[in-house]
Amino acid sequence: MQQTMRWFGPNDTISLNDLRQCGITGIVTALHEIPVGDIWTVEAIKERQETVKNAGMEWTVIESLPVHEDIKKQNGNYLQYIENYKISLKNIASCGIKVVTYNFMPILDWVRTNHAFENPDGSKALLFNQVAFDYFEIFLLKRPNVEDDYSEEEKQIAADYGKTLSEQDKEVLFRNVLLGLPGSKVNFTREQILDLLDAYKDINNDRLRANLIHFLSEVAPVAEELGVKLAIHPDDPPFSVLGLPRVVSKQEDLDAIFKAVPVNANGLCYCTGSLGAQPNNNLVQIIENHGERIHFLHIRNVKRDSKDVFRESEHLNGDNPIEDIMEKLILLMQHRNIDLPMRPDHGFLLSIEEGKEQYPGYSLVGRLKGLAELRGLEMGIRHKLKAS
Repeated sequence: MQQTMRWFGPNDTISLNDLRQCGITGIVTALHEIPVGDIWTVEAIKERQETVKNAGMEWTVIESLPVHEDIKKQNGNYLQYIENYKISLKNIASCGIKVVTYNFMPILDWVRTNHAFENPDGSKALLFNQVAFDYFEIFLLKRPNVEDDYSEEEKQIAADYGKTLSEQDKEVLFRNVLLGLPGSKVNFTREQILDLLDAYKDINNDRLRANLIHFLSEVAPVAEELGVKLAIHPDDPPFSVLGLPRVVSKQEDLDAIFKAVPVNANGLCYCTGSLGAQPNNNLVQIIENHGERIHFLHIRNVKRDSKDVFRESEHLNGDNPIEDIMEKLILLMQHRNIDLPMRPDHGFLLSIEEGKEQYPGYSLVGRLKGLAELRGLEMGIRHKLKAS
C-alpha cells in the first residue's frame, strides 16, 4: 500500500513536515478554499502540488472534489455544475493526479454526537449516539414535523436523555452535529440547516440514487477517458440522519451504483469505518464483489456498543475483522499489480495533543499510532503470504 495522510491545506495546524516524519510518501488533500461547484484551475492545482512536492511527498489523492448540492437535488444550476466538474477533472488529469474522492451525502458530511468520548486510558474518540442525536433533532434543532418520524417511546427516551445534559452539554452537542465541511472551522447555524433541509423534503432514496447515477453517467466516462479514478466515499453514518436520504450505505447500494455505470473509473473509496458502522455489511465480501472498483483505502475500526451507539476504536481492535480485511486487500493488490493509496482514517486524541487546534479525528499522534499499527499488520501478513 502507498501510505498517505490527509492534510487540510496551508491552514492546517499540522504541517507537511510533521506528516512526512510519519514515514509516508503521499498526501491526501484538496483545494478547500475553492467554493463548491467552482472550477479547479490548473494553476491552483499545480501550486498546491508544488507545495507538497517541496515537502518531499506526492499529492496522491484528491479528497475531495465536492459535489454541489444542486447536483444532488438535480435542480437549480446543476447542469453547469456538472460541466464544471468535468473541467476540473480534465485539469486534475493534466497535472497527473489519478484518484479523486467525493461523496454524495446531502448537506452534512460525516456526523458524530461526541467528539471527545473518553476511553479507559484517557484518550478521546469520536462517537455517535442515536439517542443523543434524537434529542438534538427533536428538542434543539426542532426540525419541522420531526415528531412524525419518532414514536412516543422514542421521544420520551430522548427527552429523558436531555434531562441529563447541562446547558453547556447541549451547546456542545449542537456544535458537534452541525460541524461544517472537512477543512472548515465554521459550523452550520440552525437557520441554515433548516433551509437546506427544506430543499430536500421531496427527495427520497430512489430520487437521490437516480440523481447520483445521472451525475456518474456524465462524469465517469470523462474520468475513464482521462485515466482518472473516481472513488465514492460511503455515507457516514451509513443510515439516515435528519430525515435525509442515504444511497451509499449498504452492499446493495454499491451493487446498484456500479451496475448502473459500469466503467471502471466509477469506483469506491473503501472506508472500513463507514461501511463497518452498518452491522449488516460484510466488509470482506465487498472486497470480493467490487475489488476491481476499489481505488482508495480508508482503514479504521469501529466498536458498536449497542444498536444506538458506535464509536471509533483502535485501528486493529473493534468489530471489523481488520486482519482478514488487510489480507484480502493485499491479495487484491497482488492480483491487480498495484499499490493502492491508503490512509489511517481518524485517530484517538492523546493527552500530548489535547488543547491544540486541529480538526476532530485528525490528531497527528493518534493517526500515526493507527498508521504504525496498520503498517506492521501489512508487513506481517505479506511475510506470512511469502512464506506460505
